[in-house]
Amino acid sequence: MFGSLSKRFQDYLVERRSRRTRLVTKDGRCNIEFGNIKYSNHFAFLADFWTTFVEIRWRFVLFLFIAAFTLSWFIFGLLWYWIARSNGDLTWQNPESDHTPCVDNVVGLTTAFLYSLETQTTIGYGGRAITPLCPGAVALIIIQSLLGAIINCFMCGVILSKISLPKKRAKTITFSDMAVISPKNGSLCLSIRVANLRKTLMIGSQIYGKLLRTTNTQDGETIIMDQVNIDFMMDAGKDNLFFVCPLTLYHVIDKSSPFFEMAVDTLHRQEFELVVFLDGTAESTSSACQVRTSFIPQEIMWGYNFLPIISRSKEGKYRVDFSNFSKAVPVATAHCAYCFHNIKGNHHHSKDGHENQGFEVIDINDPPNVTKM
Repeated sequence: MFGSLSKRFQDYLVERRSRRTRLVTKDGRCNIEFGNIKYSNHFAFLADFWTTFVEIRWRFVLFLFIAAFTLSWFIFGLLWYWIARSNGDLTWQNPESDHTPCVDNVVGLTTAFLYSLETQTTIGYGGRAITPLCPGAVALIIIQSLLGAIINCFMCGVILSKISLPKKRAKTITFSDMAVISPKNGSLCLSIRVANLRKTLMIGSQIYGKLLRTTNTQDGETIIMDQVNIDFMMDAGKDNLFFVCPLTLYHVIDKSSPFFEMAVDTLHRQEFELVVFLDGTAESTSSACQVRTSFIPQEIMWGYNFLPIISRSKEGKYRVDFSNFSKAVPVATAHCAYCFHNIKGNHHHSKDGHENQGFEVIDINDPPNVTKM
């Protein structure tokens, strides 16, 4: 029992260490903080107040929503109280029996607050109503109505904008937990999987990657986050992906690839982070969104290949088995990319394939010259 607890604790420490060293977490959040920002630059967030309101956390939005309405009701309640006091309408002022108030039934601070709330929210219970005696009261009710409409529009816009943020659509797009390196179509490739959990498509989808690592230039300069482009593609190309089912995307490890000098026994000792981006437009909302994830060397499996996940039922429907989405099996793979390209025989690998236990066997009456699946 103590052995399993010790192993879990070590795994937890490794996970925490990997989280600290990532620039981009697995769910796409950027692990970076800004320091020593000039005080004057903070006013830029106020100048761009709309973006600031949309991007702040929900707890602050709800606090501002409550505070904006409550504060406006109270401030205008004080103004209505001041108008009633100036006209001698309050109870403690002992108005005469034939006295005409500015607002009927506003006789104290509480009733002034209630009248302010009823006016701004257009409730209109009928117990309190303005009279044409006081021009200042008429002007105040116009100002409160206009300001209340502005607050309503602004807060509703902020809430709707936060609900419809494109990054919420990105939550339904997932990447495989691991990346694999194995032979594919005569080339050594690094492969990842990505799936769209909704049936609505992502239009104009493009996927690309950045390899982040620390490098030293010939001039002796150390670049902490040197970025190298990593191209991902499918057999049909790398642009405008038909994202109706999970896709396996691959990067060819050739002489121009930064992975070319790595090998199976040196990969996990490297220090780099592979950040993968997926850009697209949601079909239902026409809003552009970006999905991000990252892979560190410990999350790249050399000599493995993903299990198949797509099958077809007897009724002709296609089925996706997500239980195998991130599962991989070992395959015969060259020790390094140099061996694969230069040493004869190292590029050979098994062509037997892998069985998916979740597949249903079906009979298809195809012509003799058509390959059966």
